[in-house]
Amino acid sequence: MVITHNLGYPRMGAQRELKTALENFWQGKQDSQALLDCAAQLRAQHWRQQAQLDWIPVADFSLYDHVLDTSYLLGNLPQRAYAHGDGLPAYFRAARGAQDACCNVAAAELTKWFDTNYHYLAPELQADSHFSLHPELLLAQIEQAQAAKLPLKPVLLGPVTYLWLGKSRDGSDKISLLQTLLPRLLPLYAGLLAQLAARGVQWVQIDEPVLCLELEDEWKLALQSAYAQLCAAPLKIMLASYFERLGENASLAASLPCAGLHVDVAHDQSELPALLAQWPQQKILSLGVIDGRNVWKTDLHAVLAWLEPVARMLPERLWIAPSCSLLHTPQDLTLEQDLPAEIYSWLAFARQKLEELQILAQAINHGRSRVQEALVANSAAIERRRHSRLIHNPQVQAALASLTPAMAQRQSPFPQRAALQAGKLQLPAWPTTTIGSFPQTAEIRQARSHHRQGHIDSEEYRRIMQAQIAHCVQEQEALGLDVLVHGEAERNDMVEYFASHLQGYAITQHGWVQSYGSRCVKPPILYGDVSRPQPITLEWISYAQSLSAKPVKGMLTGPVTMLNWSFVRDDQALAQTCRQLALAIRAEVLDLERAGVGIIQIDEAALREGLPLKRSAWRDYLEWAVQAFRISANGVQDATQIHTHMCYSEFNDIIEAIAALDADVTTIESARSDMELLQSFANFDYPNQLGPGVYDIHSPNIPSVSEMEELMRLAAQRIAPQRLWVNPDCGLKTRRWEEVRPALRNMVQAAQRLRAQTLAA
Repeated sequence: MVITHNLGYPRMGAQRELKTALENFWQGKQDSQALLDCAAQLRAQHWRQQAQLDWIPVADFSLYDHVLDTSYLLGNLPQRAYAHGDGLPAYFRAARGAQDACCNVAAAELTKWFDTNYHYLAPELQADSHFSLHPELLLAQIEQAQAAKLPLKPVLLGPVTYLWLGKSRDGSDKISLLQTLLPRLLPLYAGLLAQLAARGVQWVQIDEPVLCLELEDEWKLALQSAYAQLCAAPLKIMLASYFERLGENASLAASLPCAGLHVDVAHDQSELPALLAQWPQQKILSLGVIDGRNVWKTDLHAVLAWLEPVARMLPERLWIAPSCSLLHTPQDLTLEQDLPAEIYSWLAFARQKLEELQILAQAINHGRSRVQEALVANSAAIERRRHSRLIHNPQVQAALASLTPAMAQRQSPFPQRAALQAGKLQLPAWPTTTIGSFPQTAEIRQARSHHRQGHIDSEEYRRIMQAQIAHCVQEQEALGLDVLVHGEAERNDMVEYFASHLQGYAITQHGWVQSYGSRCVKPPILYGDVSRPQPITLEWISYAQSLSAKPVKGMLTGPVTMLNWSFVRDDQALAQTCRQLALAIRAEVLDLERAGVGIIQIDEAALREGLPLKRSAWRDYLEWAVQAFRISANGVQDATQIHTHMCYSEFNDIIEAIAALDADVTTIESARSDMELLQSFANFDYPNQLGPGVYDIHSPNIPSVSEMEELMRLAAQRIAPQRLWVNPDCGLKTRRWEEVRPALRNMVQAAQRLRAQTLAA
């Protein structure tokens, strides 16, 4: 009999209940017990929704981030977070920072979880790091599940992946930290496994997604050493890898002495025959057969065609599951009331993916006849999607066919463009700007909701938005910023807003996915050929520019980010879809330029995030991703200044690709890392202008003038001051005006000091 299980489940709740509870707790509206009660209620609900599984994941739930949970478990929160107590206060100080009468604590660094849009809090590591076990939060979840008599499978982040995700705080390289710290971690993991076994736990899932990477030998040896020790525990370990095939690590993974191994084969079964040929006797093989990161229905007949023979080869030793945690998908499709019926029929969210899993298990265990009706319905939906007229647009295909290399080139090299732009814009040294968005107040959200629900008409909505734009422009002028933005009051999300104005996209009501902490995004569903029927931002940007003599940036989302932050069609190559997006954005850029907008920012926050996990596949991705950006940006005149923005990514490995974008100005996140990210530029002669973030907008902390000035001094050690801009590290939509005003006032003052010192020199 094939066994079903799941690697993890969405945390926030179908109505984002955890988001509400967290923000009420942070704002002092509810105490910690109310937060913990909400978490316990959500866990119980989510377990009921997974009740059909043979093994249910437990401790996959987090109040903020599962990597931060592991740091808490191992007593490895940043020491500064413990300065005024431990427990939940220290946990949230590490996550968000703190600035009050008792303490001023910087948050841990946020970065992307492999190639997803989920952000984790990077563990801080150094050669003298020591660890201690603090399992109370984890054990509370296990005790709750045991009280409910669930067939539970606790989920842990593995020690090798934990160290791979860490950030050095003392200059030590990753491999030396691995060799020094792994021996200190393993006894804690072994002790925890012993505690779980003593509580009657039979299986534990340990996630080691580093197994899908192209690893140096030291990391492979570390995995062998770790699991030689941990597999001696008196329970069974299901070692889990996901997001990619194992590749060169397949033999290593199969040889580790764990009771089971989970591998992601949802998109690629090519290595399965070789894996089965060497599969050890008695060892469980878990196959990730359903895509845990996208929203399309699984072709169940296609899966059964290759899965049934595997089940016959491994009687009683085959488990099936989604490819990875369902954290990366919305929770429940049945909440969607406004999707077109045809598109709705193509989709499966987390709950529906588990239903698909159950159909597969029933078909294998009892024969296809047991679930014949469900299989017929599934085939019909797959065929309807394959032949739908909604998907294909001949005009878009013709536009792609007419692309030329010249469309991806600026007219002149950067030095010539820079001279023209300087003469046109007349900006001071150390020019100040923001990344684009300003606080999304209750009034803005209410107006958007009322317009969507038909309570106010389009004219009234336009009036309210114009008033908000005027307020934002006035605030920026009062603060003394040099390049303004319109504030994006009309936008709910930088990707969803543009998607809602493009053909080929569908927008959900409740398709929320956690990005970090309480922050959720609602990725649009890119189902067909993409086109732009009419201008999207022109009215708002033109109105903002009419209110000020200072330049106002046009704010657009780039094609690669539109691609990577959407649920993307899986019936054509990503490069082809991205070029369609590039042409749509290019049309918007040209409309803005014709309207007199002199600075246009095309955000590519997700450029690095899309890198394939196998380094050997990077070159191809970067070639078409860079080309797509250049198609979108390079139709303008030399005097038009093109900006782009990137955040929370490791830039070292793609610095040449960033330069190849040839944006006139690139703004990047660097505040949380104390300009560490600029190390990328130390050994690379970056030719264009750069705006390293000096203000961490994901923390409520308000940085001082001197702090921001010092960060810019660090930047000036790597980039010529005449090529530096001063800006926050990301948009300000999640902050309150009470936080934004003093932070930006300090930022402007820091820039003014730097100008004065430059002149004096």
